[in-house]
Amino acid sequence: MTKLSDTQMIILSRAAQNECRIALPLPDSMRGGAASKVVSAMLAKGFLEEADADMRKGEPVWRETGDGHGVTLIATDAGLSAIGIEPVGATDAPTDEPGPDTPNETEAAPKPRTQREGTKQAKLIAMLRADGGATIKEIMTATNWASHTIRGAMSGALKKKLGLEVTAENVKGRGRVYKILR
Repeated sequence: MTKLSDTQMIILSRAAQNECRIALPLPDSMRGGAASKVVSAMLAKGFLEEADADMRKGEPVWRETGDGHGVTLIATDAGLSAIGIEPVGATDAPTDEPGPDTPNETEAAPKPRTQREGTKQAKLIAMLRADGGATIKEIMTATNWASHTIRGAMSGALKKKLGLEVTAENVKGRGRVYKILR
């Protein structure tokens, strides 16, 4: 089964509960950009599709097309399958079509993070990779950052975002020295 966020599960579960598979209304907590981001991701994965809303029947509208027509969101067979509901008339026969979890040529692979040269973060990394490492005071002098900014950069940007392993050890005559393990 596909890994879905709680919000995606709620949207697809609501759609599965009605005969038309309409995925609206969205949860009350979702508005504006957050709603747009979640729906865009679900459209890209093929869990939802846009369809003309029949406003005479009172179908909820996701967005307006600009020519007086409304668009609603409908859960697809892939969307129902993602929450463990077997679509009516579905078969177990394999197909050559890529599924929502199958990458295809049109999907771009995520870009690896690269370090920009000449930034204070690059200077911090260079100092920590040097043979002797660096102390907080030495980094403060080189970057003009406060000590709490340096510690935050080491734990957040370097460790969590870039995946670098920063170590610290007490060196006699120098104090606590930080280094990046190679």
